[in-house]
This record gives sequence, structure tokens and C-alpha cells, in this order.
Amino acid sequence: MHEHTRAWAWEATVRKVQHPQPVGRRRVSPMSAADDYETASSSSSAAGDVCEHVHGYMERGLPNGDFYTGQWRDGAPHGAGKYLWTDGCMYEGEWRHGKATGRGKFSWPSGATYEGEFKDGFMDGSGTYTGAAGDTYRGSWSMNLKHGSGKKSYANGDEYDGEWRAGLQDGSGRYTWRNGTEYTGQWCAGLIHGRGALVWSNGNRYDGGWEDGCPRGQGTFRWADGSVYVGRWTRDTPTGIVQQKGVYYPSPAASSPTARDPRDVFARDLPGFMGARPDSPSPRKSRASSVRAANGRASSASGLSNSSGGDRKYEKICIWESDGDITCDIVDGPALGDEAGTARRSVRTDDGGDDRGLPPPSPAPHVTQWVPPREVKRQGETIAKGHKHYELMLKLQLGIRHAVGKQGPIVLDLKSSAFDPKEKVWTKFPPQGSKYTPPHNSCDFRWKDYCPQVFRTLRKLFKVDAGDYMLSLCGNEALRELSSPGKSGSFFYLTNDDRYMIKTMKKSEVKMLLKMLPAYYNHVRAFENTLVTKFFGLHCVKLAGANQKKVRFVIMGNLFCSEYPIHRRFDLKGSSLGRTTDKPHTEIDQYTTLKDLDLNFIFRLKKQWFHEFQRQVDRDCEFLEQEKIMDYSLLVGVHFRDNTEKLLTEGSIDFDIINNVPTPRLSKGNTDRFLAGPNRSPKIKLGANMPSRAELTARKSDCEPRMIGEPTGECYDVILYFGIIDILQDYDISKRLEHAYKSFQHDPTSMSAVDPRQYSRRFKEFVYRVFQEDGCAAADALRLWRCRSLHV
Repeated sequence: MHEHTRAWAWEATVRKVQHPQPVGRRRVSPMSAADDYETASSSSSAAGDVCEHVHGYMERGLPNGDFYTGQWRDGAPHGAGKYLWTDGCMYEGEWRHGKATGRGKFSWPSGATYEGEFKDGFMDGSGTYTGAAGDTYRGSWSMNLKHGSGKKSYANGDEYDGEWRAGLQDGSGRYTWRNGTEYTGQWCAGLIHGRGALVWSNGNRYDGGWEDGCPRGQGTFRWADGSVYVGRWTRDTPTGIVQQKGVYYPSPAASSPTARDPRDVFARDLPGFMGARPDSPSPRKSRASSVRAANGRASSASGLSNSSGGDRKYEKICIWESDGDITCDIVDGPALGDEAGTARRSVRTDDGGDDRGLPPPSPAPHVTQWVPPREVKRQGETIAKGHKHYELMLKLQLGIRHAVGKQGPIVLDLKSSAFDPKEKVWTKFPPQGSKYTPPHNSCDFRWKDYCPQVFRTLRKLFKVDAGDYMLSLCGNEALRELSSPGKSGSFFYLTNDDRYMIKTMKKSEVKMLLKMLPAYYNHVRAFENTLVTKFFGLHCVKLAGANQKKVRFVIMGNLFCSEYPIHRRFDLKGSSLGRTTDKPHTEIDQYTTLKDLDLNFIFRLKKQWFHEFQRQVDRDCEFLEQEKIMDYSLLVGVHFRDNTEKLLTEGSIDFDIINNVPTPRLSKGNTDRFLAGPNRSPKIKLGANMPSRAELTARKSDCEPRMIGEPTGECYDVILYFGIIDILQDYDISKRLEHAYKSFQHDPTSMSAVDPRQYSRRFKEFVYRVFQEDGCAAADALRLWRCRSLHV
């Protein structure tokens, strides 16, 4: 067969068998119409007929029994067309160069259908799948897998509405069982994972952390009668048994004052979620077995055969439901005559389950008087529909999803061109969508990414997973706006999981960040434990309209993303002018940022941590001094471990109680045991989850000039979080004028606006008086630092 005949013998098949490409944990193949050069039975006359219809419309029966009718171009379907397979499958819709691309409908002989968008032979875009059993999915697809936002209604009456990733529930979502039980919260790889609330149809409720479908971390269980259990859930690593430790508060309306155990409810109503006996398979193991079974069936149902020649079977589009789904469906597998059709695994939540497999419940601590728990106050205001910044939030999330989705190769040795301030990409976001952007309900806007390759690499250095990053910022949960803008006029937004903070920026701050970006990148790369602010992205939104307003913003890490509540927070600069809070004592709460002259503690670190702290502060201040940065501060968050049960149950902080009640003095051995504790879950690192002793200080009088009071000997067991923030202010002409003006009225050394070298030295001297080595006097610590500074 010569080349011309081979080029036009497309009618041998419109389903060229291709090697499946792995997508996540799946193997999928596109639907295409292409030449099959292995078929030698096509006659030259048939090739001639094809040549007569190179462009236009064609109706043609194929040698293998399939049939195509529709438009084609250059020897392949192109335009509108319908293709029927001999086994009853049919595709009707748009084609492009032999591949299903555009809008179309695919139907299976079982009655299942998919109607929506295709791309390069894959179900890709927005579409609706309706199963033969009556289950439906409406939402986004990517390469034959559910991916993005979507809603699935199961044949058994259950329903899931939320985010998907590679065919699995992943991100924020709501699952409603047919009996009325509902879970709203985070998912990961098809399992409940993260923060979420499970509300039973009978009124019971659990709010807290989850891991692999089981309660994990801090949580609160409420019975319908008002009884409350507040505690912490953990899972034993070797056995997989869920354990808990907490306090039970019976309701006055409870039928019995006897302590109840939430595990009884989980065991009875959610047997599929709870790993039980050590000898029974855990949910993770069961899920892995399901994956293997699904993959095995997928390989047999694909229609691919190891035999060669005429035995070869052609592969159709198959919708492979998530292998870890709450209800796992394999749709229309009978390409090889397999009648299994659908394999289903579901989790029961209806009444009548037993608690076999769970260990006997351990008695919960009993208290004689019930104190009703209060709802824990969350920082900021949720940006819901109707909020003045709701439209801006939608634009930010659309842009971030677009930016993070454009993943490219990550190399640590970046070229100088990657740091060029002109290295920015503008993208238009029309409401109807475009070739590169999805349709949206907001107004037209433009999006800019600054130095995208640099920030992508920084996220890698900070060990940030791209998928988790996008879900935190762009999940279904709204951002929260802090109650008041900063002193600079910037607005701050927090993600729902508290991991990231978004700050609007002035143009001068953007220029400063871009200017220092090469040095910042090298510093972060050289010092893994740096305390300076972590920057993850720099973007700009240009709004449509007459004013063409630009909103520039930076994405940063939130220092206070912690399992522990932050009871006090301090912003420390080492200056005294204006460095007190303007709130009266009665209005101070856990979200109030106190300043230098409000500080009434000295923080004592273990020797090795204190020396590491000094080394890193020296390095960070040297970097900031070289970049001519000043006016930065050390933000410190303090969690008091004393009175923890009271804080957990009340949900609020009484600083008078913390400061005035007798508290246990901590010996050095107690701190050592805490540092070496084998069961601590948070990872201890410099600036995060750091055990320390906080010693209360007292000033002799309000007019005393000393910034730090005298130690009282009264110590508290605390956990510290700290980092250097506000690092985008250089010593420009405005700061020089501010310094000159205020010098006429105040002591020049007491103000924040001083030259970077003086600022750095004053900052370090103050910080090393606030943070001290445990067992080392303040004067000795400061003397050691000064001696070391002279030798640097």
C-alpha cells in the first residue's frame, strides 16, 4: 500500500488504539478518529472514494461494522458528526482533526449518557453524566475524571456537592446521606480529612478535625440533649485504634448524669469511618484493596488485548468513578462482555449498626457542674455574597486558580531574567471565558502575575503543595477580612484554614519587594529556618470600568496557623514612641496586638534553641540591613498551657485569671520532658510550636523609662510562635523627613524611623532582652551578645 492510499484509508477505524496515559491513579484514553495503518484490507477503490470526499459531508459504513455520518476534512472527522459503534455506543457532536472536541453527547448501551464538553478525545470541561441506575454528576471534568466543582447525586439517595480532584472528593464539600445526616468540611483523596462538621439526623453533632475518615485533633461532640464532650482525638499508629481524651459536660436536661462516650455514636452510626480492631482491616487498607480491584477491572474493560492481529479490540471512552469514592461506580465496563457493570461500595450511616470492632469505651472524666461551652470566636468577617469585597474575592480566587494551575518545571538555580520586574504576565478574564480562562459570573477584569517562576520556586522551597495551596485559597469556603485595615491602609484577608494571609499593597511596596526579590530568594534558599515573612505570590487585579482601578496584593504565610489557640500576641520593634495599644484593658482579647510597652513577659528558651534563635536573628537582620529595610518587627504569639481545659471549654481568654491565679512553677526537668515528649504531634521548629517559659515582669511605675520590667519569678508554661514581619519599608525620603521632624519633639532613639543600621542594632538588643536563655540572667545574655557582635 503506497503512501497516498495509506494516508486516506481512515475508514478502517475511527478509534485508533493508543497506549493509555496515566492521570493520577487512572489510565484513560482519548476518543479519536484516525488511520489504522495495521489494517491492510482497505481497497484502493475505497481509498479513492475517500479522496472524493476530502472536504464536506460523508455517510460511510466501515469494514468493522461501525458507521460515521457527518462532516470531515483532510481525511478525518471535522465539524459536526455522529459515530456509531457495533456494540451500541454512540457519540454525536463536534469533532476537530479526528478527535472529539467541543460540545457533544456520548451514550452507552446501558442507557448511561454524558453530555457536555470534550477536548482532544477526553471528557474535559463542563458536563453532565447520567448513569443507568439514576445517579448523576453535573460539574467540571478533566481527562475523563471529575475535577473541579461538581455535584453528584447517587442512586441510593445520597448527594455530594463540592470540589473534586482526579476523580475524588478533594477540597471543600458537603455530603448528605439519604437519612438526613450531613457532613460539611474538608476532603482529601476521597476521604473526610481536615476541619469539618458532621451533623446526624437525630441532632448529634461533631465539630473538629478529621484524618482519613476518622476524628483527629481538637474537637467538640454535642448530643441532641445539649450534653457536650470537649477533647482531642488521636489514632494509635501500630493498631489504628482511635483514642480520645477530654471532658464530658452533661446537660441539665440529660436523662442520666452518667458520662457518655462519643465513640459509641461513631461506632453505631458510622461503622465505615472507624478503624477498629487491630486484626480488622483499617479504612486505609480497605480503600487500597478497592483501588487495586478497580484498576484490575479497568484494565480488562479497556478493550485492549495482548494478542496481535485481528483479535485487537478498540477502546471506548469509559467513565471511571473515584476508587476512593463514598460510592464507587465503574460504569459500562462490559467491553469484553463483562456483566459486572457497576461495582459499588458505600458507607452506611443509618441506625441499626453495631459497635463490633471498637474497643470498649474508656470512661470519660466526670465533672460535677456543667459549664456550657461557648462558640469559639474566629478572627475576621466572612466575605459572603453582599459583602463590599465579595466581587474582589471572586476575582482573586479565579486569578490564583489560573496562576497556580499553570505549573512549569521548577529549578532552584534561576536565571537573572526570572527576577526582572518586567517579568509579568497579563491575562484577560472575560465573563464568557476564553481559550485560557473559564467562564465566571463576575465582571470583566485583567490579572497580572509578577515573577511567576520565582514564586513558584519559593513555594517549593517552603514545602507548599500546589494542590493544597490552591484549595486553601480558592476552595468553596470564603476568605475572612480582618476587622480593620492596617496602619498603612492595607486590607488583610485570611483563608478559612488560617494557613495564608492576603495583604493589599501600595505600588511602592510592590516595587520594594521586586527590588529585593533576588536577595530574598538567595536568603531563603541559604537559611531554611529564616524568620522573615514567607511570600508565596505577588499579583494584581485590574478592574474594568472608567477608573481602571488596580488592586495589588501579596500572599503570605500566617504565623499563627496553629493547633493551639493564641492567647496573646505582641508586635515588638525595640522603640518606645507610640508603642502601646490604644485599647482599654477591658477590651483586650486574644486578637488584640499588643506592643513593646505592653509587654510584661520575658521568654526563656532552652540553650540550644536560644543560640539558634540568636544566630538566625543575626542573619535575618544582616539581610534586612543590606537591603536598607527598617521599621520591621518581631510578631510573637503566646499560647498559655496552664488552664488549658478552662480555655477550651469557655472559648475565651480572661487575662486577669492567667496573670493572677497561682500557677505551677516549672522546673527545668518539666521543660525537658515536654521538649522530648514522644507523643507530641506538632512539629517543633524555630518560630513554631516552641516550648518556653514565660516569666512575668512588673514595672515599678507607669512613667518608668525602662521598656522591660523586673522579673517577678512567676513563670508560665507556654508555646511560642514568632517571625519577622513588615519587611517592605525602606529608609526612603519620607522616613528621613519623619525622623527629622520627630527629632525636634522626641528622643531620636525612641522612634521607629531611624536608619537601617541603627534600627537593626536596636532591634536585636531589645529582642535579646525579651528572649533569654533559660537559666541565664538578662545581663549575662546581653553581654554575651555584645561580645559576639564585636567579633563579627
